[in-house]
Amino acid sequence: MRVIVVGAGEVGHQLARYLVLEKIDVVIIDRDKDKLGRISEELDVATIAADGTSPHSLKEAGADKADILLAVTDSDETNMITCMLAKAMFTIPRKIARLRNIEYISNEKLLSPENLDINPAISPEIEVANAAIRLLEAPFATDVEDFEDGLIKIIGFKVPEDSRLTGISFKELGRLSPPKNFLIGIIEREREVIIPRGDDKIHQGDVIYMPVRKWEVGDALRFLGASPKPAKRIMIAGGGRVGHHIASRMDSRADIKIIERDPERCKLLSDSLTRSVILNGDGSDETLLIEENVGDMDVFVAVSNNEELNIMSSLLAKRLGAKKTITIVNRTDYLSLASGLGLETVLSPRIITASTILKYVRRGDILSLTSIANDRAEVLEARISEGSPLVGKALKDMKLPINTLVGSVVRGDNILIPSGEDVVNVDDKLIFFTSRESIKKLEMLLV
Repeated sequence: MRVIVVGAGEVGHQLARYLVLEKIDVVIIDRDKDKLGRISEELDVATIAADGTSPHSLKEAGADKADILLAVTDSDETNMITCMLAKAMFTIPRKIARLRNIEYISNEKLLSPENLDINPAISPEIEVANAAIRLLEAPFATDVEDFEDGLIKIIGFKVPEDSRLTGISFKELGRLSPPKNFLIGIIEREREVIIPRGDDKIHQGDVIYMPVRKWEVGDALRFLGASPKPAKRIMIAGGGRVGHHIASRMDSRADIKIIERDPERCKLLSDSLTRSVILNGDGSDETLLIEENVGDMDVFVAVSNNEELNIMSSLLAKRLGAKKTITIVNRTDYLSLASGLGLETVLSPRIITASTILKYVRRGDILSLTSIANDRAEVLEARISEGSPLVGKALKDMKLPINTLVGSVVRGDNILIPSGEDVVNVDDKLIFFTSRESIKKLEMLLV
């Protein structure tokens, strides 16, 4: 497979890193030689210093033999023109574009096969806002990912100091009377990812990832000692596209305060949001946060375009008593820093966008995919084809790659949290937990 990536920014860099691990032939086009140089130093990829809207540069990248074009520059117009050229001159089968303007994303005619033929168009802002909304609906969690339109939720939960799970091995979990379908797919422990076995123990501070059927979330939370109540008091620092999207979705369900520095943006927010309180100010202003009772907030969400400001304002809100913080961090090299400073939930628009795109370049019938555990593991949903070696085998007899586990089986309208005795059928949809190192071997079982 040959993939052309137009745009060598954070999203392009992240995608290239994933694709190289998959041993996919990658060519990156960007006008910025410094960005290309940094990628070349880290990854074994071909680079072309040119404009992605140039037919000559696309031809040089081998567009006539390419399977997928990923247009992920910071310019919507550049991405759309690149996809147009890829269709008109090179007939690349799939074109994927990163678009920010909601008027473009929502214009089905523009993106249709008859016109630009972009499938799909992905907005980093909408993707990260939706991730934040899932967390606001489940503030007990460090991560929430939806599969099967939300019927299956992958929930990340940080084990608190006083948890009765601390020190318990997996083979001893039964004596705590867990819910019938309780299963832990992955443990994130500091910088380590563990697919648990019987003798493994749960430690304080572990983040455990569980597949939970939507109607059983309450049972799982009661077992964990967590409250299922959604956030009702929310403060958002940053009234840009992400903050506006979050507030517009939560406006009727929670009391929201938005802090925004730009007076003109404040006016726009006031005109479009009926219930939210709009405050003109700085999210890192301690006096303002105290005056607006940040200590009473269920969740403080920092979503400005400045990651340093987001980190500082979240730390300040946490110190002033906010029960939970959600922090948007664009630079991937800041993610471990933010987590190391004690921020519970850190979201990266670029990693989320790259994860969304990645399912289209994977082998097998990949239906959904998301990165978890600070990008060290994945949860993916795949439809099992007739030729797969998994067909007809019980889960206990499968020779899955190391650090890989089946978390759920979707069979028609039935959703199973499986046991070792369950047998896989053709057209079953399996949700796998797997470490980054095992993905390639898992793909070989899905084709």
